[in-house]
Amino acid sequence: MANQDLKNKKRPKIRRVKTIAQTRIFGIEELELEFSNGVYRIYERLKAGKYGAVMVLPVLDQEHFLLIREYAAGVERYELAFPKGLIDPGETPEQAANRELQEEAGYGAKELHCLRTISLAPGYLSHQMHLVVAQGLFTSKLEGDEPEPIDVIVWRFDEIDQLLARDDFTEARSIAAIYLLKDYLEQ
Repeated sequence: MANQDLKNKKRPKIRRVKTIAQTRIFGIEELELEFSNGVYRIYERLKAGKYGAVMVLPVLDQEHFLLIREYAAGVERYELAFPKGLIDPGETPEQAANRELQEEAGYGAKELHCLRTISLAPGYLSHQMHLVVAQGLFTSKLEGDEPEPIDVIVWRFDEIDQLLARDDFTEARSIAAIYLLKDYLEQ
């Protein structure tokens, strides 16, 4: 299919949306869809918060970037990753990134650049995450909602292969982000 044809494909009509479960963070929705060929299907999706989320890519200097190590309940272990969190009402992605960076890593940033917005499993998750590059870092700590202190790890850009080989650096968003950050900084 040509690129132009991809843009012109008709989206299915959403005939009905029903919330079938709700937690304090997520909702599960059932969608009744009608496709352009007349076929009906019921889809379920995990509906994330309405403001989205950010992942901060903190560049300490030309040779180093920051990671955090915190408990990941989904996999029941401590994981290395980039700082991240939800966007609060009224915040831009850049403002949320700077707040999260201060809460989780103890740094603020003079320069913030929204690199890209990514999704994770878009077939059933509505979650959108803004990847924000943070540069011109300075020490600044805000109180966050973390249950325990978060370890801040300084990592070398020339040791990315060692990072990717680690058993505790498995989050797909962080892995994608490291490649996007590397490309951005090489431009």
